[in-house]
Amino acid sequence: MQGEDDVRGVRPEVAISWHRCREQYRVDPHLTEAPSALGSVDHTLEHDVIFTELGGLAASVAHEVDGLNGIVTVADAAGRILASWGDRATLVRASDANLAPWGCWSECAVGTNGMGTALEARGPVLIRGAEHWCRAFHDWVCAGVAVRHVVTGEPIAVMNISCWRTQLPEAATRWLGNAATTAQGTLNRRARDSGAELAAAFTQAKALSGTGVAAVDTAGKVVIADEPASLLMGVRPYVSAVDPDQRWDSGLPDLTRIVRYASKTAAHTPDWVGSTQIYAHLRDEPTPITIRPVFLRGGLVGHLIWLGGASEGAQTLPATGPGHPWMKPRRLVAVREDRTVLLRLPEVCFAESDGNNVWLFTDQGRFRSASQGLDKLDEELTDAGFLRVHRRYVVNLSRVREIERGFKGELFLVMDNRKDDMVPVSRRHASAVRRALGL
Repeated sequence: MQGEDDVRGVRPEVAISWHRCREQYRVDPHLTEAPSALGSVDHTLEHDVIFTELGGLAASVAHEVDGLNGIVTVADAAGRILASWGDRATLVRASDANLAPWGCWSECAVGTNGMGTALEARGPVLIRGAEHWCRAFHDWVCAGVAVRHVVTGEPIAVMNISCWRTQLPEAATRWLGNAATTAQGTLNRRARDSGAELAAAFTQAKALSGTGVAAVDTAGKVVIADEPASLLMGVRPYVSAVDPDQRWDSGLPDLTRIVRYASKTAAHTPDWVGSTQIYAHLRDEPTPITIRPVFLRGGLVGHLIWLGGASEGAQTLPATGPGHPWMKPRRLVAVREDRTVLLRLPEVCFAESDGNNVWLFTDQGRFRSASQGLDKLDEELTDAGFLRVHRRYVVNLSRVREIERGFKGELFLVMDNRKDDMVPVSRRHASAVRRALGL
């Protein structure tokens, strides 16, 4: 709060949250209550299913914390509390801080807290006493876990247990984990139904079209593609990946951006159709595509993509490429021991995944990224001159000094850091690397 960045003895996930509160959200640490949620939030049928399921689970957990100064809340992805259960006296006390239905507990609204920080992080989050950003909430101990969409990874809801001046029950983490697992199971089943619907839409479209066709989910991952589309997207032709864990990553940043733009647009305009050009594998020139949304029971499940000219009535989308208007360079948040480190993008040579950790290699050494998973980091950095070159590596193209060939023709990128680190390029990404480097 006083501007110091050297925070010792604080868990990294809390220190990172504090940094967001101070630098990004600028939350007033002297708040005494959460603000009321502004307006209404669009919830899909899928969201409502999860809210109902979590509500039943939260009500059962509330019996366990009754008499322990505990309450259980369920909030949506915006941090808006939908319902609360638990000890009656604690519910009254919580309402004084607007820890009640229609109160907004996102991090950007009230700083570090169980619900808001769980929406920002992966996995369960525990926030104790003075770990809350706002002093008025230091008498609370809370734990939250977010339920995330299995396709996009975006949060849908969060369940939270809070206790007033008492410790959380030892089983609290298990209760939250069981609730999240149950809700994720429901989402997995619905995702498989969505994949089957996309495969069926592909079959119908292919029968009526002579051009290349592919079906992708709302995150841009390929469910199925014919031979012409599979060559451009670097996937196997006519292999249906209904299960979300088996879907193909095309490795085409332009395609991912266009699909996400189309998903946001189609959610409000169901009959929307768009067209643009993307840079694809095995081609030096951009490829024209048309994209049309696919719905199941009124909910958006993905898109059909046709290769070739724009169809009649299609909206022309902005051109893709390094200078397109969606480019948003930013700093990276990293962790070294108990310090939070802010890295400018030019400082980072490359990123390497190691299990669940992502390591950032810089001129000052190696730092652990605050982002969980290389896929998420790749998504954040695609528009800032970084490129995925291997399933384990993302490189800063401006820091590539040399390119070496192996005995079997494989490529290695020599970085311009002090150690002259070499990063392997997988065959799948070789054409994209050559194109990006102008080879």
